[in-house]
Amino acid sequence: MFWIRTVPDAEAQGSLKKQYDAALKRAGRVFHVVRAMSLNPETMRASLGFYREAMFSEGTLTRTERELLATVVSATNRCFY
Repeated sequence: MFWIRTVPDAEAQGSLKKQYDAALKRAGRVFHVVRAMSLNPETMRASLGFYREAMFSEGTLTRTERELLATVVSATNRCFY
């Protein structure tokens, strides 16, 4: 259950609906971390763009190392999702 208001799938329109649809296509569901940004679709778009750039762009870390780093940071912050 969320502590903040979010936009349910059935009420999503415009840019938000496109982003929800893309999330469903990409992952089979809209993850809570994405849904939490539903009140501001442009922030969601920018945040997901940053995530894709950080996780998938070329660099010195492999994708596996990036995922491991994200896991360690989440665990350190007691953020289990």
